[in-house]
Amino acid sequence: MQWRAGNRLVAGVDEAGRGPLAGPVVAAAVIFAPEPRIPWVDDSKKLPAETREKLYNAIAREAIAYGIGLASVEEIDRLNILQASYLAMRRALSQVSPSPDYLLVDGRQYRNEGIAYTTLVKGDSRSYSIAAASILAKVTRDRLMTEYDQQYPQYGFAQHKGYATQSHLDAIECFGFCDIHRRSFHPKRFLGKQLALFEDGDHLDN
Repeated sequence: MQWRAGNRLVAGVDEAGRGPLAGPVVAAAVIFAPEPRIPWVDDSKKLPAETREKLYNAIAREAIAYGIGLASVEEIDRLNILQASYLAMRRALSQVSPSPDYLLVDGRQYRNEGIAYTTLVKGDSRSYSIAAASILAKVTRDRLMTEYDQQYPQYGFAQHKGYATQSHLDAIECFGFCDIHRRSFHPKRFLGKQLALFEDGDHLDN
C-alpha cells in the first residue's frame, strides 16, 4: 500500500467513455485519507445508476481532493481515443489540490513525467480510490449525455449514453451523424455506407 510506503496523497485515476460512438471521454482523480469510510464503492460498471449518483455525492464530500477533466469529441478524433483519455486524465489531475504525490491508474498504459505512478489492470475492482474515480467519471459523463439527449432527442443518448446499442445504430442509420458523434469510430455495420454528417438537426433523406 502506497500509504505505508510514505506517500500520503495517493490519487486514484480512471476514465469513462473510451468505447462509445458519441460524446467526450471523461476522467477523474480522487485522493482519500487512509481507510476511507464510504461503503459500497466499487467499479462503476457494477453499480446501478441510482447508487452511483449517491456515491458521487459521498465521494465529493469525503475526499481530501478530487478533479474531473474531459476531452472533447474533436480532440478524440484528432488525437485518438487513448491519447484523448490521457489528456482528460491530465486535466482531472490539474484540478486536484493539494496535488498528489503518487498515482494509481486503471489500465495497462499511462504516462506522467511529473508524478510517480502504478498502473493496475482492472484497477477499478482492485483499488478503492480508482473505483471512486470511476464513479465520478461515469456519473459526470452520464449527466453530460443526458443533457445531449435534450439537444438530440432522436438518438436516445439518455438511455445508451452513446454506446453502440441496436437502437443507437438504428438511429444513426436513419438520421446520420450529429455533432457529438466521433468521426474516427467506424461501426462495422456502416462500413461502405455513405451516412450524412450534419449540423443543426438536418436529417438524412431515406
